[in-house]
Amino acid sequence: MSRRTYLLAALGLGALAIAAVAQEASDTVAPESGTAGTVLVTSDAIRNAQDAKLAGKPVKAKKWMVAAANPLAVEAGAKVLRAGGSAADAMVAVQSVLGLVEPQSSGFGGGAFLVWYDAATGKVTTLDGRETAPLEATPTLFQDENGEPLKFFDAVVGGRSVGTPGTPMLMEEAWKRWGRKDWASLFGDAITLADQGFPISPRLAGLIAADTERLARFKTTANYFMPGGQPLEAGIRLQNPAYADTLRTFSEGGADVFYSGSIARDIVDTVRNAPGNPGVLSMKDFATYSVREREPVCAPYLGTQVCGMGPPSSGALTVGQILGIVGNFALGTLGPDDPESWRLIGDASRLAFADRGRYMADSDFVPVPVKGLVDPAYLEERAGLIEGDRTDPGKALKDVSPGEPAFDHAMLLGDDISIELPSTSHISIVDADGNVLSMTTTIENGFGSRLMTNGFLLNNELTDFSFATQNNGRPIANRVEPGKRPRSSMSPTIVLRDGKPVLAIGSPGGSRIIGYVAQAIIAHLAWGMDVQQAVSMPHRVNRFGTYDLEEGTDAAAMQPDLEQMGYKVSVTGLNSGLQAIAITPDGLEGGADPRREGIALGE
Repeated sequence: MSRRTYLLAALGLGALAIAAVAQEASDTVAPESGTAGTVLVTSDAIRNAQDAKLAGKPVKAKKWMVAAANPLAVEAGAKVLRAGGSAADAMVAVQSVLGLVEPQSSGFGGGAFLVWYDAATGKVTTLDGRETAPLEATPTLFQDENGEPLKFFDAVVGGRSVGTPGTPMLMEEAWKRWGRKDWASLFGDAITLADQGFPISPRLAGLIAADTERLARFKTTANYFMPGGQPLEAGIRLQNPAYADTLRTFSEGGADVFYSGSIARDIVDTVRNAPGNPGVLSMKDFATYSVREREPVCAPYLGTQVCGMGPPSSGALTVGQILGIVGNFALGTLGPDDPESWRLIGDASRLAFADRGRYMADSDFVPVPVKGLVDPAYLEERAGLIEGDRTDPGKALKDVSPGEPAFDHAMLLGDDISIELPSTSHISIVDADGNVLSMTTTIENGFGSRLMTNGFLLNNELTDFSFATQNNGRPIANRVEPGKRPRSSMSPTIVLRDGKPVLAIGSPGGSRIIGYVAQAIIAHLAWGMDVQQAVSMPHRVNRFGTYDLEEGTDAAAMQPDLEQMGYKVSVTGLNSGLQAIAITPDGLEGGADPRREGIALGE
C-alpha cells in the first residue's frame, strides 16, 4: 500500500468520498450528508474495518456487530457488546458519542425511529421517538402574512422549526425494555470524549465551512463551531464541557431530568427567544411527550418480510411498495447493469412516492391506509401500469398519480411534496444473543435549526411538515397540527426470512433514504451482492420523475439509456450513509457506506 493510499485509508476516504468532498464544498445549502473523512485511527480493529470498507469487502464476525457513522461511536458500542451488553445498551453508547462527534446529524436535540427484533420471542417491535409539533403551533406556522409558504431556510433557521425532542426518551425506553447493563455505565466514552476532546473530522470541518453564515447567526452556536470567527479545521481537538454535563445529568436521572428539569427549560428559552425567528415550544410539550410503540409495517419480497417503521414514517410503506411492485418482475434475471431494471425500479419508486405524498402522515391525526398500501393485490395492480403500454414498451411512465388502495376511512386528500434535505444518521447492531436493532436518528437538516444549548444542536424537524395546508381545496395529510409528528422518510429496516432476521439496514439522506434502502435490499436479495457491495453500489434514485444518477460513478454512464426511455436525468452527488449487517448461517457480515466515515465492527 502506497503512503498516499494508506493516508486515504486512515482518513476513511475512498473514491466516492473524495467526490463527495468536492460536491460538498460547492453546495450552498450544506446538506448534512457529505465529506467522508474520519477521525484518526485509534485501534487495529478500526484500521482493519476501514481497510475492509475501502477494499469493498464486508467485515465478518461470529458473536456480535455494530455499524454506525463514526469510528469513535462504533468503538463505544463495541465495548458495551464485548462486555456482554445488549444491542439496546450499545445503541445508548453509540448515540451518545454520535451526538458529540457528528453533532450536525443527530443527538439529544432530535428524534429517531427504532426497529427491534427480539431473539427470545421472535417479535419485531418498533418505537417512535419522532419529534412533535408544539401545542401552540398553528396550521399556518410556515406561512407568511399573505398565506404563502415561507422559503425553506427562512423557516429552518431559528426557533420556529424546532419540535419536542424524542431521542433521549427513546434511548431510555429501549434500555428499559431490552437493556441489561447499568444505565450510567453506558455514557463513559461519550463523557470522556466530551471532557478531553475529540479530533474534528474532515467531513465535519467541511460541513462547518459550508454553513458559516447560518451558524454565525446564534452566539452559542458560533462560539462552538467558529471560535474567534473562524470555522473549525480538520484535526483540531474540540472539547464540549456543556455536553459532558448534559450526559452526566442524563446518566444520573434519565429522561425525567431531561424533560422536566433545567435542560428542557433551556431548550424552551432558546427556542422562544431565538433572534429573528422565535418558536412556540413550551414546557407543556415536554411534559406531554411520549415514545410510542407502533405496529411494524412488513411487506413481502422474494420470500422475505421487509419490516420497518410505520406512520409517521413513510419509510417502511414506501420501501415496501417499491419492493412489492418490482417483485412482479424478474429483476434477478435482468441484473443491475440492464437499464430495464432501472426503468422498473424508477417507475415503481415514482408510483410509491405519489401514494406517499397523498396518504402518508401521522396516523394519530390522519387515517392512513397502511394495509391497503402494501396489499400484494394492490401492488400487482400498480405494477401493471409499468408493464403497461404494449405499443411503447420499455418507456418511462408519462404520468404518475396516486392510486386507490383499500381504505377504511376514505377521505379526499391533497397531494404534498414537502422538502426533506439530506441529513441524519443510522445505527445497525446485532448482539451475542441474536437481538437485532436498526435505528435511524436525526435532527433533520445539517446542523438542524442552528440553535444550540447544553452542548447539543436543536432539530428543525417541523419543516418536514407541508408548509401548505391544502391543495386544490383538499386538506394535506402532512399539514401542521398541534402535537402532531411530521412525516419522515427514515427507513430503519430488519428483513426476516422464515421469521428469522437476515439483514438490518438503514441510511441517512432526506427523502432519498427510501431509494437508498430499497436499492440496497434489491442488490442484496435479488442480485446476490454481499452487504458491502450493496451499500457501495452507485446510486440511481427516482422520486418525482427526474432520475438522479450518482456523479463520479458507473451510474452516470446510464444517462443516455434512461433519457431514451423518456426520463429527465440529473447527474449529481448522492451521499448516502448506509449501515448494514447481514445475519448469515456462517455468521455476521457488516457493510459501511464508503461515502461516509462510518465502519462496521464485530467479533
